[in-house]
Amino acid sequence: MEGVLRYLRRNPALIVGLVLLLVLLLFCAIGPFFVDTSNATSLSVPANRPPSLKYPLGTDRQGRDILAVMVAGTPLTLRIGFEAGLIGVSLGTILGFVSAYYGGLVDTIIKGIVDIGLTVPGLLVLVIIAVSLKQGLTVDEMALVVSVLSWLSPTRTIRSQVLTMRERAWVQVARLSGMSGPEVIVKELVPNLLPYLGASLVGAVSSAVLASIGLEALGLGPIESPTIGMTLYWVIYYGALLHGLWWWWMPPVVVLIILFVGLFSLSVGLDEIANPRLRRSV
Repeated sequence: MEGVLRYLRRNPALIVGLVLLLVLLLFCAIGPFFVDTSNATSLSVPANRPPSLKYPLGTDRQGRDILAVMVAGTPLTLRIGFEAGLIGVSLGTILGFVSAYYGGLVDTIIKGIVDIGLTVPGLLVLVIIAVSLKQGLTVDEMALVVSVLSWLSPTRTIRSQVLTMRERAWVQVARLSGMSGPEVIVKELVPNLLPYLGASLVGAVSSAVLASIGLEALGLGPIESPTIGMTLYWVIYYGALLHGLWWWWMPPVVVLIILFVGLFSLSVGLDEIANPRLRRSV
């Protein structure tokens, strides 16, 4: 335990990321006990009210309590990012390990698909998919739309990591001991890449949140859900910046800053654990 604490002190990025994300999680968990989240969608409060004791973050032009919108919408945004990121990293991990470990035609096909996919403008593809689907996407459907391309980058990066590991002596010993390919992957390669996979998941979640906000800001998200992206869409739609309604656009921007700084710091901290060249002695 003492060694872990000493290492954390030498990895400030990891601490910053954990603290910022913990603040957001506590906000999502504790907020509903103090805020009536029905005011996030009911349109039942006075409109365009600046911050006050009754409405600490004010109200928007639609008649929603912005604090309630943040309490209800932040976990929805995190849910979209986590679901899409988890799908992307899971699929990318499977394809990356299979491609790099077995090589041959399988590697050529997977690598070719990934290389082609990464040259396509991602947001444009997601916009086309979202427009093609029925109106009124749910939060889970939004996560599925975003996950369509979220596996490409993890597949490439994980494949490159496995390529550097598959010819090492301890992998060769595992093969000579009679272990099958799947056993080598699960028992030898995956445990050694867990910190890197964790960093990849954090990066995938961050990219998924950014992609979902881009779609939602264009009005292609879950219209009935008070996500951060949809809040920004209504900010743009009603011209909150032009009308000086700073209390409407500032809270979602602050939440996004905390979220992205936290995810970036956490990714840097995990990368330091995974990368021996960056790792500091404890």
